[in-house]
Amino acid sequence: MPFSSRSPRSSSASFPAPSPGSVVAALRAAGCVFAEEEAELLLAAAGTPAELTALVDRRVAGEPLELVLGWAEFRGLRIAVEPGVFVPRRRTEFLVEQALAHAPEAAVVVDLCCGSGALGAALADALGDVEVHAADIDPAAVRCARRNLADRGGHVHTGDLFEALPGHLRGRIDVLAANVPYVPTGEVPLLPAEARDHEPPVALDGGPDGLDVLRRVVAGAPRWLAPGGVLLVETSDRQASEALGVFARGGLAARLARSEEGYAHVVIGVRER
Repeated sequence: MPFSSRSPRSSSASFPAPSPGSVVAALRAAGCVFAEEEAELLLAAAGTPAELTALVDRRVAGEPLELVLGWAEFRGLRIAVEPGVFVPRRRTEFLVEQALAHAPEAAVVVDLCCGSGALGAALADALGDVEVHAADIDPAAVRCARRNLADRGGHVHTGDLFEALPGHLRGRIDVLAANVPYVPTGEVPLLPAEARDHEPPVALDGGPDGLDVLRRVVAGAPRWLAPGGVLLVETSDRQASEALGVFARGGLAARLARSEEGYAHVVIGVRER
C-alpha cells in the first residue's frame, strides 16, 4: 500500500510533511526490520515532504533501501548505486580485509565483475597511491563504477572478464578481487525479492553449481597476476571445498578464509613466484 494516496509533486506547498513516527510505522508495517534506522536515513535524504513521500513509497513497495537512497555504505564509504546494479553486501568487506592483509603494499589492483566498483573504491581508499582498474560486462554497472572510482583515478572497462582489461596489466596485478556471481541457477528464484527483482541476473547467476564464473576467473588469473599476486573470490560455505579445488587445479596456492561474524567465505589464491 502506498505511504500516501497523493501523487509526488515537485512543490511542497500545502503538502504536509509526514511525521518521523508515521514514516517508521509505514516501514514497520511493510516488514522493514530496522524501521527506525531506515526512517532516519530517508528523512535525511528527502529535500521536501513530497520527496519523502516518494522515497517511503518506493521502500514500502519493496525497493532496496540502498537504491532508494542512491548509495550503499561499504567500509565507511558511500558507494553510489542505481537501479539495475548489484548492491554491495556488507559481508564482502571481509574480502577487502583479506586483500589488504595479503598485499598491504599492492601497487596494481583490479576489481573484476565490479558492479558498482565498491571493491576497487575500498581498496584504493585503503592503499592510497595505487593503480586501480575495474571491469564489468554490464554497461549500467560500468557507468556506476566510473562514478565511484572517478575521484580515485580509477580506470573502468566494459567487457567479459579479462577480455575487458588492457594488455599492459598482464603479469602486473598484485590484487585481483573478483566478487563473481555464485548463486546456482536453480536457486536464483529463491533469493529475497530485493535481490531477485531489483538486481541484474548476470550479477547473481553463477551457473548450475554457482561456480561457472569462478572457474573462468581462476583459469585466466595466473596470466594476469604478478609473481606473488593474489586472487580473492567470495563464495558460500557449501561451495568452498569445490572452489578450493578449482584454485588448486588452476595452479594457485589456495586457502579459505572465514568470517563467522559476517558469514563470509573468501577463497584466496596466490601465484607463486
